[in-house]
Amino acid sequence: MKILDGKSLELKDLDQIIYNGDYVQASKESLDKVRKSREAVEHIVQQKRIVYGITTGFGKFSDVRIEPKDVEALQHNLLYSHACGVGEAFPEEVSRAMLVLRANALLKGFSGVRPVIIHRLLDLVNAKIHPIIPQQGSLGSSGDLAPLSHLALVLLGEGEVFYKGNTVKSMEALEKEGIEPISLTAKEGLALINGTQAMTAMGVIAYLQAEKLAFQSEIIASMTLEGLRGIMDAFDEDIHLARGYQEQVDVACCIRSYLEGSKLTTRQGDLRVQDAYSLRCIPQVHGASWQTLQYVKEKLQIEINAATDNPLIFDDGDKVVSGGNFHGQPIALAMDFLGIAVSELANISERRIERLVNPQLNDLPPFLSAKPGLESGAMILQYCAASLVSENKTLAHPASVDSIPSSANQEDHVSMGTIGARHAYQIIQNTQNVLAIEAICAMQAVEVRGKEQMAEVTRATLEKGRDYVPYIEKDRIFSIDIKNAVRWMNKEKWPVFSPTKDSEKIK
Repeated sequence: MKILDGKSLELKDLDQIIYNGDYVQASKESLDKVRKSREAVEHIVQQKRIVYGITTGFGKFSDVRIEPKDVEALQHNLLYSHACGVGEAFPEEVSRAMLVLRANALLKGFSGVRPVIIHRLLDLVNAKIHPIIPQQGSLGSSGDLAPLSHLALVLLGEGEVFYKGNTVKSMEALEKEGIEPISLTAKEGLALINGTQAMTAMGVIAYLQAEKLAFQSEIIASMTLEGLRGIMDAFDEDIHLARGYQEQVDVACCIRSYLEGSKLTTRQGDLRVQDAYSLRCIPQVHGASWQTLQYVKEKLQIEINAATDNPLIFDDGDKVVSGGNFHGQPIALAMDFLGIAVSELANISERRIERLVNPQLNDLPPFLSAKPGLESGAMILQYCAASLVSENKTLAHPASVDSIPSSANQEDHVSMGTIGARHAYQIIQNTQNVLAIEAICAMQAVEVRGKEQMAEVTRATLEKGRDYVPYIEKDRIFSIDIKNAVRWMNKEKWPVFSPTKDSEKIK
């Protein structure tokens, strides 16, 4: 059971809630803050004060005064009019994360909702009722209006949900779980949709997958180094300490650790003096991606505990401020960086694949084929990887550099953060396939060399991989192998390198 309080949620907690199905509950202290904030909203309505989104319209309509008798209709109209997302639904785990993140933001006590709103969001999480939310239609400011409107509709018993492996009407799922739909009162519709939870939820899922991929990329690269008889001198600690990037030092240490005892790796001058950059520069390239992952993690950690709606209520209602915390620029930039960083893991992996299959660049069987000429072997595996990295290059174009005015120019700069998060997620899926292809080729190469000469860690990885992808004895439908390799990457626990104190000398 994870207790939410609006300030202490961590990415590791979200990982457990999203993927392990952990239950969630609101803390008593945070609910007390929510009640006080709610009392302030009710006083505003009773006193007929002019406050954006409570007694006024929205966006360009902020100057339109709303009478007390109409404030509830205003909130329902807001959801109906803003629920205009299109395209494929977000993955179910993203929808689950959005519910958790929206509840956590409201628990900060700055939004003016009734506690029942938060209880219903958490009821959906605990019953595993996940709103079906179209991916497209958000500008990322004022928050993720369209996606969060589709989420909020489920609280009213409208829209559709993922429930027990099926797509069903919201009311059907609510009735089966004994959950009462609610009606919205002043400020509540706005508080539910004026936030960054779609881009942040997508970002969290993307980050968690990217981090896992980054670890896997290093063990796969280590197998490639064995398959190509790579030169270990390039991973000497002194080289990396001399530059000064901790992540680069850590990747080099990781590679040395994975390849300890290998009889397939070489020293400079044994076979050649230098390796190509895709082998020699693994610490520099992977390390730079790790730097970006750390940046993204830091921004997500802040955002998952942030108040991102508008207006915000302070000092028991004496201070109500209309600002712009809904603007997704911090996450937009982080998602663009994430996509670029993971694209580079794919780019360098594809170059290692080329070195594994190209007979002009190695002394292995051409294209790792059992019968070169009669059989094509891994030739088209490299084609597929090349296609994926080229697609990544288009997806990695920063979404955050774009903006377009909306709401009659009242909202004249927007983040496009949700587009950035979606693109980063797709880049990660593509990169996983590229790394799966490298793993297939690397396993084939090391077995050609002689797996008995492998390092202990890489050999154990190879043997587990052979449960999913058998040795290539003849041409077959390699699409199946790629799918199985991805399943291996998703299902099994891979080695995770933890830097030793010796690797942290530059700190």
